[in-house]
Amino acid sequence: MFEMGKVMFTIVPIFFVIVIGLIVFSVVRSIGQWSRNNGQPVLNVHARIVSKRTNVSHYHHDNDSIHDSSHTTYYVTFEVESGDRMELKVSGTEFGMLAEEDIGSLQFQGTRYLGFQREPNRMRAF
Repeated sequence: MFEMGKVMFTIVPIFFVIVIGLIVFSVVRSIGQWSRNNGQPVLNVHARIVSKRTNVSHYHHDNDSIHDSSHTTYYVTFEVESGDRMELKVSGTEFGMLAEEDIGSLQFQGTRYLGFQREPNRMRAF
């Protein structure tokens, strides 16, 4: 016959190690991506905005009072003259200033969005 105390004494540390491991993995992966981006050249390319999307994450906190919150991540897909497409994460302000079919100069470094300068005639094709 098992004792609940022994089971909890075994399961809680394992759960704690798994959670800490996931956090460490996420931080290491983020630092690695940051480092890879820093090693890439800053590029300016002629590009067209082909789509925009958002990803909304909802959080439910049930402490002393129920609290809901959300976080929105913004993405823009650019198409360069070769036909290749890349999706880059942008700020909410940038997202609001960009429109699909805008054409201009995209500046980026690896997977890091640095800016987009719209051409005066934004509906011009490649």
